Amino acid sequence: MVTMAYIDNELMAYLRKWFREYAATFCTAQKEFRETILLKKKHSKRVCGEIIRIGRRLGLSGASLRFAEITALFHDLGRFEQYARYRTFVDHKSENHAALGVRILKENNVLDGLKDALKDLVYRIISYHNRPSLPDGETDTCLFYAKMLRDADKLDIWRVLTRHYRASDGTSGSAIELDLPNTPEISDKVYESVMNKRIVDFHDVRTLNDFKVLQIGWIFDVNFNPTLDAVIDRNYIDEICRALPASEKIKTIKKVVSHYVEKEFVGEKSRAFLLEI
Repeated sequence: MVTMAYIDNELMAYLRKWFREYAATFCTAQKEFRETILLKKKHSKRVCGEIIRIGRRLGLSGASLRFAEITALFHDLGRFEQYARYRTFVDHKSENHAALGVRILKENNVLDGLKDALKDLVYRIISYHNRPSLPDGETDTCLFYAKMLRDADKLDIWRVLTRHYRASDGTSGSAIELDLPNTPEISDKVYESVMNKRIVDFHDVRTLNDFKVLQIGWIFDVNFNPTLDAVIDRNYIDEICRALPASEKIKTIKKVVSHYVEKEFVGEKSRAFLLEI
């Protein structure tokens, strides 16, 4: 069992300060670039809030919550360098932002205040946060925190995207939409994935509407009841459906998702007892 008791407020203050100063190095005078970087900085801070909220609902406190916050604070660290270098957030057009973030943490010795076992745990959790699924053979502790991070990350991405769709004038091409064409069709492979309650493979995404359906399909990768409660309370799925053109496919997608949420979802119990400090 890893020991987290020494993760105190002083260490957290240092890590938060390092993150702020690192992100600030990318805030150039160019307005569009600066606003895109700030979008990711604010996203990381909100994911910290989401993971703390989920953790508290699951019975975590103290150093366990602070450890969860570390994973959230740095989960998208690679996004800043990715956008500066490639002007895109699309990993397959640039490089894996999770792996890039881990490399930056290592090169800058950011986590030297943690013992080696915890540093390695943070690196693994960050490297898993954007994978289609979590790997087999991992420890319960790693999987627990990785699932918390994936849930917290999705909650804020849903928040950002639904606000964007409400304010959108119907055009596409922004970084937040990954420069996908705004055409009406939904690809067969994307539709079939949701019908089979599977996460949509991003390689099957061809249009902005495919991307929106992919976001709806994230519901099948929600791990904890507090996360599901937030999705329902904030109407994220309905908001995305309203941003899609009316069609029989969309009606069917809504029915499949509604049935899953009401009848099939079984949130994972808190494993806090495994993580006692």
